[in-house]
Amino acid sequence: MDTKWKNRGGIAIWLILLTFGISGVLSFVNMGGNYLQPGYFNTPEFQSRLDQFNSYVSMFELNDITVQKAKESITVSEAEIEEHRYRYGDLNAQISNIKSQYEAQIEEATTAGNEEAAAAYRKERDKKIDDITKNFESDEYVEQKVRKEKEKELEQYFTDRKAIHSEFERLKGSFDFYLKNTETGTVFTNIKLPEGTSAEEYFDEKNMLFSKHYAEFPYVPSYELSFPGSEELLNQQSGESFAGYVGIPESASSANQIISDYNNYKRGKIVFFVYMIASIASLVLVIYGLKKRKVEFSEVEGWRPYYNRLPIDVRGALFIIVGFGALLSLSFVSNFRYLSFDRMYYNAVGDLVAGLVFAALLVGLTLLQGKFLLEVLKDRSLFKEQWKKALFHKGWQGLQDAFLNRRTGTQFFLLLTVVFGLGFAAVVIGAEPAFLVVYVPVVAIVGIPLMIILIRAIGYFNRIVMKTDELAAGTLGPDLPIRGKSVLANLAENINDLKQGVKLSQKQQAKSERLKTELITNVSHDLRTPLTSIITYTELLKKTDLVNEERDAYLEIIDRKSKRLKLLIEDLFEVSKMTSGNIELVKEKVDLNQLLQQALAEHENTISDSSLAFKVTSPDQPIYAVVDGQKLWRVFDNLIGNILKYSLEKSRVYLSVKELDDEAVITFKNVSKYELSDNIDELFERFKRGDTSRHTDGSGLGLAIAKSIVDLHDGSMDIDVDGDLFKVTLRLKTIKN
Repeated sequence: MDTKWKNRGGIAIWLILLTFGISGVLSFVNMGGNYLQPGYFNTPEFQSRLDQFNSYVSMFELNDITVQKAKESITVSEAEIEEHRYRYGDLNAQISNIKSQYEAQIEEATTAGNEEAAAAYRKERDKKIDDITKNFESDEYVEQKVRKEKEKELEQYFTDRKAIHSEFERLKGSFDFYLKNTETGTVFTNIKLPEGTSAEEYFDEKNMLFSKHYAEFPYVPSYELSFPGSEELLNQQSGESFAGYVGIPESASSANQIISDYNNYKRGKIVFFVYMIASIASLVLVIYGLKKRKVEFSEVEGWRPYYNRLPIDVRGALFIIVGFGALLSLSFVSNFRYLSFDRMYYNAVGDLVAGLVFAALLVGLTLLQGKFLLEVLKDRSLFKEQWKKALFHKGWQGLQDAFLNRRTGTQFFLLLTVVFGLGFAAVVIGAEPAFLVVYVPVVAIVGIPLMIILIRAIGYFNRIVMKTDELAAGTLGPDLPIRGKSVLANLAENINDLKQGVKLSQKQQAKSERLKTELITNVSHDLRTPLTSIITYTELLKKTDLVNEERDAYLEIIDRKSKRLKLLIEDLFEVSKMTSGNIELVKEKVDLNQLLQQALAEHENTISDSSLAFKVTSPDQPIYAVVDGQKLWRVFDNLIGNILKYSLEKSRVYLSVKELDDEAVITFKNVSKYELSDNIDELFERFKRGDTSRHTDGSGLGLAIAKSIVDLHDGSMDIDVDGDLFKVTLRLKTIKN
């Protein structure tokens, strides 16, 4: 426990030293240019005050002109007379303008029966017209008007000048000046030189805190007014040269603002260098603590899981906010100019320590967050994963989801805008009831219909929700009504489609269950029948009193049933392999016409013994395809075998081969002696036989095997049933010879 607290104390001290060091760097950046000067009188702050004082000396001492003298110096040129005369156009244009200004007012007063007001307007109009007319008749009349405008502007200038004269008087208490006109010898000064003392001796640097000699004093002219010649009028000394001194005596009162600033600068300079040395020492200790591992940061790792629970964008925002707070607190600490060696010194030091501790806390939190965030940013996959959980990302994703259906998103935001607009308008009406006249019609035209639309939409939505609940519970029920082309109507239509899909799925599932049951039954029957015969005749062979003829007959039956069982099992394995696609095809160029003839030749004896009449139609030229000849021969063999087993006696069988559009079409047609099911697809199922009594020798796998082989060749095998007519059509891609 002691080690733990010792480490925490070390971290706190390290952060305070780091904060103190950083504040010193900020102080150097902000105030180094000021306190690295040789003295206060070299600082920009003092130079600015000196320039201001010199400008005031130019205005109030070197160019001390009175308002009366300035008025007497006013001149009016012909150009100014012409400019004033034609300022608003020629005589006719100005008279027309004045008449148009008063025409509406006079007419309104006359219409209202107020002849007194109309007469006053006419008098005022005629007076202005008379004044404009005199402007074009007499230059002296215009000259007097221009002179009055200039005098008014001069009066305003001297009023403004008087307002800043008090500032000049205050600065005169800080500065001594002695200036002489180099041409006339006229002296301008605010001091009285001692008997036998020259100005040079008086302003000697040994006697002055600050002294500056001007071989040519920087005369600052007064600003120019709007009328031409005002600069020459106000700066009658601007062409003359002045030389002399400006200084601050050592005997100046400490109550003087400049002297007070001078003393504060000296104290601040001492504090500045002490602060810089202490800051450098602090930074050295910080680096030493890191290199020598005197400070361990392992404890703060325990905060990582709690911090990482926050979304990444919230963490980033906190980092920026805390970092900004750290900068503000560092700025407060680095501004040490509030420290002074007076009776308030200890209070200032207390503020400094409190600010330093608070800044250290914020700096520590900033560094800790920066460390945790940097590790996330370095791992791009981790950052992408955490960004998906960010509030901004979720908000943006939600906004995108809202506009997946752009029409719905737009309608939703328009609806929100209207609702909030009506709500805001209601607040405004609370403050200004006069707007109620506008608000009520808007609510009637927009608000009430919108409420009705909302109620209907919510009701429709609730019906859709109830229907989905019914579907989830397994109850299908009637379809939902489709109203309009809204997103809810599309949703209802999709739910109806899903319901139909569920119905179809249920039918297919029932069919699958039935076929599975039949498959198990048929497999059991077809495997058990030959196996029962084998077992029975094997038991008979065990008898000792059998004659040779009986024994041979029994063995023949056992042999036949064994081969039957073997064939059945091989067919079962083969159809399973083909269904799973786990079979290799050895494709080569094969003449389909010739392959069919070979298959027929294999059954030639059986065909001859049967009562069926085979009619084969094939082209004279070969039809080539790239196929596995052995597997495709098996297809033909199975189909011909089925025809021989299930065809009606003494009926015809039609086989044809032809080529249509780069495709071989092979057709097998026969008349079945058994009644065929209407469900053609079931004939492709394994162990499905046309002989439902299962008295024939078929395995029920022939068509399933044939279809699997054709599918592996990217062909098609279709069955058509028309009454007892059974037709199989094979389609395979051909190649050119």
